Amino acid sequence: MAKAKKTTNVPAGEPVFGEQIPTSDPTKNKIPHLSDAAHYKLMVKQVQPIPVPKDAGNLVMTLADAYGKNGPAITNAITKAGQIVFHAGGDTGPTTGPKTIEEVVDKMVLDYSGEEKGEAPSFFFHLGDLVYSFGESTYYYDQFFEPFRNYPAPIFAVPGNHDGLSYKGDREAYMAAFLRNFVSPSPVPSPDAGGLGRTTMTQPGVYFALDAPFVTILGLYSNVLEDPGVISSEGGKLPLTDEQLVFLKAQLVRLKDAKKCVIIAVHHPPFSYGGSHGGSPKMLADIDGCCTDANFWPHAVISGHAHSYQRFSRTISKSIAKGKADYETPYIVCGNSGHGLSKIGGKNGATLRAPVQVNDSLVFENYDDTNFGYLRIVCDAAQLRIEYHDAEPNEKTYSDAVTVDIASHTIIAN
Repeated sequence: MAKAKKTTNVPAGEPVFGEQIPTSDPTKNKIPHLSDAAHYKLMVKQVQPIPVPKDAGNLVMTLADAYGKNGPAITNAITKAGQIVFHAGGDTGPTTGPKTIEEVVDKMVLDYSGEEKGEAPSFFFHLGDLVYSFGESTYYYDQFFEPFRNYPAPIFAVPGNHDGLSYKGDREAYMAAFLRNFVSPSPVPSPDAGGLGRTTMTQPGVYFALDAPFVTILGLYSNVLEDPGVISSEGGKLPLTDEQLVFLKAQLVRLKDAKKCVIIAVHHPPFSYGGSHGGSPKMLADIDGCCTDANFWPHAVISGHAHSYQRFSRTISKSIAKGKADYETPYIVCGNSGHGLSKIGGKNGATLRAPVQVNDSLVFENYDDTNFGYLRIVCDAAQLRIEYHDAEPNEKTYSDAVTVDIASHTIIAN
């Protein structure tokens, strides 16, 4: 690929995605990522306020919104094709150089070439930690805009802990760069893009609902702690509002009779098997509480944070789900999309053999802690299929997959 050339001839106010001319992968970051050891000693170690949405009364955006004037035609074509395809992954920001994230994004871009009608992805949903270590605007070019310069579709995101992390004396306002680039009033050139064409995303907030044909993604912000993830005041114990619980319950009620796939996306994983990051049981209880109150459960939960790929199958009993049968839900971690890898490992350093029966309702089905990768998700009116692809170049085969029947909320293939 050749060096970047800025996209041109796009009307003002319209979104721009990938560059018109594909460009070569850089061999080093433009701005070296300086050691943040001193700043980590000054790190703010408590939860931070939830940034105010653009309009608290309107937290739903459509895929058509993101595509501008071409949006209705694009979403109509997806509906006519009978399915939607999209990418997801988290923890991408490269601090030591671009090689690992370029491997992932190059592989995702390959999914746009030589595809049959309806098979090309419509967007990428980022699961957080776009920019390490404190979400600084200085590093947005190297860690986000440059790696995704050839990605030809919209990119949505929920923030990870590093996107909102701050330290005493930090010169940048809390989460300023993320809000500027993803919660923008309109699609405009970003001062952080270094002249690349991709415009800012116009999400309603750091938590929001994305309505697309066949699927709605409910994105939550799990705050800035290293562990665990936090989405509420946890019964008044934390200095946070419960606005995300109100949002989540309302959206689940809205979608209960929609007969479409519903996915919850949140940076911190409810479940994690070993490695450097654990699960978030209180956050899981918050989500479960909203689902119980709404009497509607998601078809999948996807997360990042733990720097590996992990897939769990969870059984939710019919007495809790208030259904005719038990529900089966995949909980998937994809936190290995470019930043770093964390080994899971078995007892005494042995290689872990999966599947593992964690408890009566949870099975740790599969994992990858040696490769970088991403999710390719396919959804139609009847089924949801989540594929995990490692970054092996020039291949379109997936390494792991799970399929969910939408009507019955049950896993029909592993």
